[in-house]
Order: sequence, then structure tokens, then C-alpha cells
Amino acid sequence: MSTVNAFEFLREFGRLQHEAQRKPVEITRDGRRELVFLSAEQHDWLRASAQRSHRTEDAADVVIHPVERAEMDAEHVPLDELLT
Repeated sequence: MSTVNAFEFLREFGRLQHEAQRKPVEITRDGRRELVFLSAEQHDWLRASAQRSHRTEDAADVVIHPVERAEMDAEHVPLDELLT
């Protein structure tokens, strides 16, 4: 992902518009991330992906109960460290 400041974004809009068709462009203001400029296709994919995701607290009991009872194989215990 390319990163440009807001002034450069305005000055180079045409070039960055073409670049955003290939990959998102991050726009900063005062050195902080503020916006991401991306293609309509990338935006549509992100929206569709978000709609396929669900919050755990909204899951039905038929999903929650088996997960709560599940046990992890000992070989995967080191993965717990990634959660901390």
C-alpha cells in the first residue's frame, strides 16, 4: 500500500486514482493515518466480507455450546501465546 500526505493526494489525484485501482492508497495528515483510497471493487469485496462475518455474542447456542466443550490438541497449545 502506498502512503501519501493529504497535500500530495490532492496534487497527484489523477495518478493516485489509477494506482488505487491496483492497490489501496493510504492518506495521512500531520503524519497520522486518516483515509484509505481504494477501488470500488475492493470496497465491494470488503463490504461483502464484513457481511459474512458475525459477532460471537450473536451466535446461536447450537454454535456456542460445541465450541465451549471443544478441546484443543496439545500440539496447538503454543498458539495460546498469540492471544496474549
